[in-house]
Amino acid sequence: MNHRRLPSLSSLRAFEAAARHESAKQAAQELSVTATAISHQVRGLEEALGVSLFLRKPRQLKLTPQGRELQQVLEAAFDSISSVVERLSAAPVRQTITLSTTPAVAVRWLLPWVCLLRDSHPDIDLRIHASHEPVPLDGVTADIAIRYGDGRWPGLVAEKLFDNTFIPTCSPRLGLHEVTQLPLHPLIHFSSQGAISSPLDWATWQKEAKVPRLDVNAGLVFSDETHAISAAVGEQGVALMSRQLIQDELEEGRLVQPFGPEFEGKPFFLVYPESRRHDPAIQAIRDWVLAVPGGLCTLTR
Repeated sequence: MNHRRLPSLSSLRAFEAAARHESAKQAAQELSVTATAISHQVRGLEEALGVSLFLRKPRQLKLTPQGRELQQVLEAAFDSISSVVERLSAAPVRQTITLSTTPAVAVRWLLPWVCLLRDSHPDIDLRIHASHEPVPLDGVTADIAIRYGDGRWPGLVAEKLFDNTFIPTCSPRLGLHEVTQLPLHPLIHFSSQGAISSPLDWATWQKEAKVPRLDVNAGLVFSDETHAISAAVGEQGVALMSRQLIQDELEEGRLVQPFGPEFEGKPFFLVYPESRRHDPAIQAIRDWVLAVPGGLCTLTR
């Protein structure tokens, strides 16, 4: 391998900066050294090459033809080096996406499958905004959401995920089998103050069931669906819950549906701005949500 005959890198940097600025003072400021140091480096380079690189005039440096030739080569070389170093040292570009949904959907449906998103898109940081109150999908508060409703939100793409069927449910240990036994047990209520439309409640259910002596206002009240579900599993009473959100408990026998009637609530949709339909990060979250077991209107495992 041929050994390159090159002057010191510091002298080449000093010359290139001085040539670009046509000033030893400005070159010194760029390289954080003194003007005297720049002049010393340039003179050493001229001695090593055996040519004059500058015509020195008061308060100004003018390149000689040899200096201009060297300056052009060095400028291109330093630009190439800078570009490669920047590319190699740049940290991977990460993007944060905020998904807004209800606490129950977040905890019971999405969180167990975050690993799928992390494996397929390690460059995306997911933030989950858990609330029953719809928030703007403005890229600040949230970017994408899972909402229950009629699927009609102006300016938003809405893709149906699953139905929302409300059923009476309780622990099998309560021994509840007949609807006439319901007044003997506490009712478990879920009520969210921030929701624009409340899920079906016991008062709505009673209009259809017409159970004698049932006080639909009595019982335990929770502002979080997950707490209401835990209370039902814990034999604290009978809850009116979305079948789709308690599918695991039903399949495992920790909860049962002792009787009807059951009601169809508003289904859940994945929604995001029409203007971001082709945004790669939004599409990555969309693909992940649709791949979560239990989506696309069915909850099968």
